[in-house]
Amino acid sequence: MSENTNYTEDNIRSLDWKEHIRMRPGMYIGKLGDGSSQDDGIYILLKEVIDNCIDEFVMGAGKTIEISVQNQRVIVRDFGRGIPLGKVVDVVSKMNTGGKYDTRAFKKSVGLNGVGTKAVNALSSYFRVESTRDGESHSAEFEQGNLKDEEHLNETSRRRGTKITFIPDEIIFKNYKFRNEYIEKMLKNYVYLNPGLTIVYNGEKFYSENGLKDLLQDSISDEDMLYPIVHLRGNDIEVAITHSRSQYSEEYHSFVNGQNTSQGGTHLAAFREAVVKTIREFYGKNYEASDIRKSIVAAISIKVMEPVFESQTKTKLGSTDMGGELPTVRTYINDFVKRNLDNYLHKNPETAERLHKKILQAERERKDLSGIRKLARDRAKKASLHNKKLRDCRVHLGDSKHERCLETTLFITEGDSASGSITKSRDVMTQAVFSLKGKPLNSYGLSKKIVYENEEFNLLQAALNIEEGLEDLRYHNIVIATDADVDGMHIRLLLITFFLQFFPELIKENHLYILQTPLFRVRNKKETIYCYSEMERKEAIQKLSGKVEITRFKGLGEISPDEFKHFIGEDIRLDPVMLDKEKSIEEMLSFYMGKNTPDRQEFIIDNLKVELDLVEELGI
Repeated sequence: MSENTNYTEDNIRSLDWKEHIRMRPGMYIGKLGDGSSQDDGIYILLKEVIDNCIDEFVMGAGKTIEISVQNQRVIVRDFGRGIPLGKVVDVVSKMNTGGKYDTRAFKKSVGLNGVGTKAVNALSSYFRVESTRDGESHSAEFEQGNLKDEEHLNETSRRRGTKITFIPDEIIFKNYKFRNEYIEKMLKNYVYLNPGLTIVYNGEKFYSENGLKDLLQDSISDEDMLYPIVHLRGNDIEVAITHSRSQYSEEYHSFVNGQNTSQGGTHLAAFREAVVKTIREFYGKNYEASDIRKSIVAAISIKVMEPVFESQTKTKLGSTDMGGELPTVRTYINDFVKRNLDNYLHKNPETAERLHKKILQAERERKDLSGIRKLARDRAKKASLHNKKLRDCRVHLGDSKHERCLETTLFITEGDSASGSITKSRDVMTQAVFSLKGKPLNSYGLSKKIVYENEEFNLLQAALNIEEGLEDLRYHNIVIATDADVDGMHIRLLLITFFLQFFPELIKENHLYILQTPLFRVRNKKETIYCYSEMERKEAIQKLSGKVEITRFKGLGEISPDEFKHFIGEDIRLDPVMLDKEKSIEEMLSFYMGKNTPDRQEFIIDNLKVELDLVEELGI
């Protein structure tokens, strides 16, 4: 430290609870984001509020939760016991205050330390809590965590329960937008894990009778299911298992105390191990674990006393014990799966036979590919030493474990100019660039063999580290960054086809995005506005008025690195690639990438007309 640097009492600061949350929001809700990713902060705020409602349901109080999200205003209403009226203000504004410290009331709570609603309060421009119980109600309103109004009613006819209203603060969450797809997925998980619970979201009802069996039923079509779902339930554990006919990799949905542990943890590792061990013993053969688990689609939910997660957002379980007098997580899950899955296979010989054939098929395919895979891995390792396809981020350089980071992003670009602009503009700590050479191969209908034989696919798979599944995925966000022209759109489609064909779980788990870049730059001598649509262009012209200069960006390479850093930094706009729940993957691939059917010709002509009308209007 420099001798001239002063370090006195004046350098020591004490922040109150709301200041600390607003200054360090990542400690409480993970990343911020704008709502384009399912783990962005605005969804964590919603989840924290709903978690409290779920705890009430689990305790036998309130079977319905009503949720409304209109623009930026969120309202969550449960019909549980209601917050004790004398503590309404404290539980949403005083740290280390909450009912979940009392394990008699919340033995296996979703929430942890009573932090959730305080974080929602502090990070909201408007927050209101209202509790009703015993014919009385107490409400309080806040702005950025500061109490603004409080009201107590001695008599009310309202039903008991708690109602939370909040608006995420735009100072913290810039340009944010709630996406129904992410909210609906979250709510479906809640009802799968809590059979008998009804959630009404913007008038739509969500309900499940069969728990994780319903989850798998919605995840895989009947035609693609190798055998009927194996659904096993026990004390504090529920499991559902099947195998896909077409999928190559493993797909898991894991939960702890109702929380979706998207990054797995000790319970998922134990489950994967238990499935392999049980099946080996059932068939009396020491099959490769990868052959047994290839194409598996499964879900596991466990309940643990006072679980330890690896972050406040609770995406990965760290606990090794179930709590109380129960054995370790690993032993508990192994014993349950061994006993119940073994019994099921003995009682259902047809399922056992189909599974056995699937394992033998996977074994043959692995042996057939073994030589090619070894050559491909060696080629990828050599290429990574001197090739310029992958410009990695510093988070991974020198990291042999390839640990996943919620902030890491891989941009897949086309051509030297585009990849050059992104490379010079990126955050070198967390953003990496993979440069394509020309158009990728149309992989529709091809076997996994092509992934190893095709240099582009082989190196891309190696860069992502997804050969054995998503467990060691190196980048949380995979962003396709191509020009907004016909060639760029075609490359996007070919890349999406590749992921759908061989790694659909990347899309199912919301890791794949399209980068939005501005189509126009509108500026005068004082101000520059970047426009992502024709409507934004018109609004910018009207706002700047007078003499303006309009530039139409035809390719990413035309945007200078100084400009580009704005588009992949704080103000990045991403469109998530999502699966249409009404169509199977095979249907979509067949329509877009199969034979040139009349339906597809009509689709192209209709959409091409829209594009031509725009081109004619702009004179470009």
